Amino acid sequence: MSESGSIVRVMDTDELFLRSDAALREVIDQIDPADLSRPAPAEWSTKADPTLRDILAAHTYDEAWIPDVLAGHAAADGDDLKGIDLLGDDPIAAYDARHDAATQAVRAGTRAATFRFTYGDYSADEGLAHLATYRAFQAWSIAQHLGIPFHLSPELIAGLNEHVVPHADEWRQWGVFPPAIDPPEGADDETRLLCTLGYWTA
Repeated sequence: MSESGSIVRVMDTDELFLRSDAALREVIDQIDPADLSRPAPAEWSTKADPTLRDILAAHTYDEAWIPDVLAGHAAADGDDLKGIDLLGDDPIAAYDARHDAATQAVRAGTRAATFRFTYGDYSADEGLAHLATYRAFQAWSIAQHLGIPFHLSPELIAGLNEHVVPHADEWRQWGVFPPAIDPPEGADDETRLLCTLGYWTA
């Protein structure tokens, strides 16, 4: 809190998104392509019996529409990517290319005041927080699922504590987060964050 009483942001939501998106890419780039045919948890997808390739396809699609959402277009408008295989013969490289385009769009600094998601309209700051939340915890979840060494960075933990944790109970009512978990004794910052949002497993 500043002397004037206004809230001082430690991390803006653009940076929060970029750090979360980079964390997800860090994990995806470590996936063995042979593992893409493995089953994925059913709760990660609306598709029946999803595989990790299905999850990667969903993330690739999610990256692909970031420039349009930043420009103020609705996520569902002119949706000419649905049903198209964005992954091709080199799925991880295809994801990386869409990730690069999304990163460039966010770094350009031009964004609509309102993000029009399929589930509602939100301010740009809140919209970026939504996008960051999805990416950060998918990064952690995929890494846990595949045994990939990964930790959320201290900077990303701080940003999530600033922009996401204050809304945790509200978003939990929408089904975004599982019930909170009591952290174990001596828990570090990452574990406490994951417990607050219901993701931690021993």
